[in-house]
Amino acid sequence: MIELRNLHRTFGSTRAVNDISFSVPKGHVFGYIGPNGAGKTTSMRILATLDQPTAGDAYIDGFSVVNDPDRVRYRLGFMPDYFGTYANVNVREYLDFFARAYGLRGKDRTRSLSYVMSFTKLDTLAEKPISGLSKGMKQRLCLGRALIHNPAVLVLDEPAAGLDPRARIQLREMIRALAAHGKTVLISSHILTELAEMCDTVGIIELGRLLAVGSVNDIQKTQQHQARVQTQILGGAAALGEWLSARDGVHSVEISGESAIFLHDGDRQAEVLLLKEMVQAGFAVAAFGSQDKSLEEVFLDVTRGHVQ
Repeated sequence: MIELRNLHRTFGSTRAVNDISFSVPKGHVFGYIGPNGAGKTTSMRILATLDQPTAGDAYIDGFSVVNDPDRVRYRLGFMPDYFGTYANVNVREYLDFFARAYGLRGKDRTRSLSYVMSFTKLDTLAEKPISGLSKGMKQRLCLGRALIHNPAVLVLDEPAAGLDPRARIQLREMIRALAAHGKTVLISSHILTELAEMCDTVGIIELGRLLAVGSVNDIQKTQQHQARVQTQILGGAAALGEWLSARDGVHSVEISGESAIFLHDGDRQAEVLLLKEMVQAGFAVAAFGSQDKSLEEVFLDVTRGHVQ
């Protein structure tokens, strides 16, 4: 449903987007991750037909953003990181304006307005002036505007920016509901814990280049595997700390009372072997568990913090 093929966009000597290629299947949520100035918004503006690539192309539902921009616009809903509002307009009037702009008439327009306001839970605020909406409600309104023509693809640029925790949770639930109904979503955010919970796949971009793409687990496999292991030793973990420090593949051992936390090279089978040896050495192991790297840790591993 979304495909970028060798996409380039330059501004003078700056390569904002540098040979990016990836695709997103129907019903998937794709997280677009990168530092400020990495090229995320430029890529998204090209997908939304608001900018032209210098080279390469992008496709929405099989239609080129270069050769078929009108067909792309009817299949895509774009939610920018900042959107303007109009004075003396209420919620219903605002959404109705965009429904008319997309050519919706009669019962189709009424049905679309009713669905969007119900889905975004703005129906109780239909007559409220936009100027009186909270940040979270304005974000819902912008999402409703992007949904009003029932697009197959949504491109959301920083939709959770500035939202309180409850509003972020509600937004996440709405995005997963949209994907469950078959919509394809590309979303950028700096809140990586949010993306990890809602995205099927992620793409990490820096300096205009795509550094990694796939599920968080897939990207982890391309990096050196190093799990964080936490154990509890009845009677105290001081002796275990000395035992672990003498072993290959164990790093950064931290001891606190009965707890020991360390980094361990190797796969899950190697962890099983380590636990077995730990018990055979006489340690009273009450708990033993490992965690793969979080999306934040993977992001820090893949990127280098460069800006342009």
